Amino acid sequence: MKVQMQVQLRFSISITTLAMFLLKTWRSTAFGLYGYLNFTKSAFLEHSKNFKAEEMETQIPGKNCIVTGANSGIGYSTAEGLAQRGATVYLVCRNKDRGEAALSQIQTRTGNQNVYLEICDLSSVAEVKSFASRFSEKNVPVHVLVNNAGVLEQNRITTSEGFEMNFAVNVLGTYAMTELMVPLLEKASPDARVITVSSGGMYSTPLTKDLQYSENFDGAEQYARNKRIQVALTETWADKYKNKGIGFYSMHPGWADTPGVAKSLPSFSKSLSGKLRTSEEGADTVIWLALQPKEKLVSGAFYFDRAEAHKHLASAVTRGSHALINSVVDNLNSMASLFV
Repeated sequence: MKVQMQVQLRFSISITTLAMFLLKTWRSTAFGLYGYLNFTKSAFLEHSKNFKAEEMETQIPGKNCIVTGANSGIGYSTAEGLAQRGATVYLVCRNKDRGEAALSQIQTRTGNQNVYLEICDLSSVAEVKSFASRFSEKNVPVHVLVNNAGVLEQNRITTSEGFEMNFAVNVLGTYAMTELMVPLLEKASPDARVITVSSGGMYSTPLTKDLQYSENFDGAEQYARNKRIQVALTETWADKYKNKGIGFYSMHPGWADTPGVAKSLPSFSKSLSGKLRTSEEGADTVIWLALQPKEKLVSGAFYFDRAEAHKHLASAVTRGSHALINSVVDNLNSMASLFV
């Protein structure tokens, strides 16, 4: 009897393992095919046939916009696009030299001198809190917060605060930045908005409680997990602050040719050479979300190529329960509160 039970248990475990493997394979295959058909440059050009030029002609002088990770790629293109439309733009960058270079270039190219550099490393909750404290002293309303800063580290690196690096930047730092900016966003009510740059990679994975990927680490999968969490957080914030006059939106820029992609995913970048979007095309929907009347947008929604998009692929089994989402948020709040 004991031997029979052991055999049944092993068989059950084998079936479960096989099912999980097949599901993961299906998710990856579905995501790859869907992405190739929708996320490339050719797809952007096709989708852009339905774009309305006048939607991007809005000028926003007097509006204060914060863009994290603004020294290159989609963050830079977003900051430049907002500056072109008259906004006061704050570039939040980790590296001072690269930040200053981006600042100078944006001011020169747009003629807008109301562009400023703020130094902050989003991998550190303490630095995010320090930045928020400094910025709050300006006592200015924040009309637009763009959570763009991100990283994809293939190896498991731990920050000085003890967190896995991808998670620290993409999730915890972004969470802390958003929560700490709420009082200043309220000052811009009812026109305030938070735009979080997620990724189509989130289609390939469900929400998980293993926030720091403690075993069998995979950098690309951790990045996808982080991006799934960002979408869930956007939904949570939309509900939490629904009476504060702040809109929360997540978006996917498509597959864009940026320095970050070239560094983190060199094989992917080379294999799709000439087929990736430009950083300007990747930033298009971010800028669009910043410019549209809020009544035209759905708080908590996920956007792609200037339209609301679904958050899950068919049969991918990536939906998370409310209990799981609440657990993730509780953990983030506890982690963020550890540092002054």
